[in-house]
Amino acid sequence: MNEKIHLHQIHPVLPVWDVLDALDFYVNRLGFRIAFADDSKNPKYAGVIRDDIEIHLQWHDKKEWDIEIDRPMLRIVTQNIEGLYDEYGEKDVFHSHTLLRETAWGTKEFAFYDPFKNGLTFYRDITSK
Repeated sequence: MNEKIHLHQIHPVLPVWDVLDALDFYVNRLGFRIAFADDSKNPKYAGVIRDDIEIHLQWHDKKEWDIEIDRPMLRIVTQNIEGLYDEYGEKDVFHSHTLLRETAWGTKEFAFYDPFKNGLTFYRDITSK
């Protein structure tokens, strides 16, 4: 019997220079919880989870940030975009240009960078309200 192929999850790996600091940011500021860590005192690889979203954090030498390169930009679908915007606004994670806005491509979204220059965009489709 042929089993249907179905892709159902993705776990992006974000580069960070300090996994403990990254865990602190994602857990205490963004509301994720720790899913796993390869070491409890000095992790080099860990995962955080919130609802159905799992993000992995991997240590990279801080010298890599001396080179100007594009870092990953994640787009995360969110149901209550306004509530999440308010939640994160109270946690002081936004940058001066972070706004909740409607886009020409039919989404309502906001975006900011984590402390390691990884981009996070949270959005919902507004074309089929």
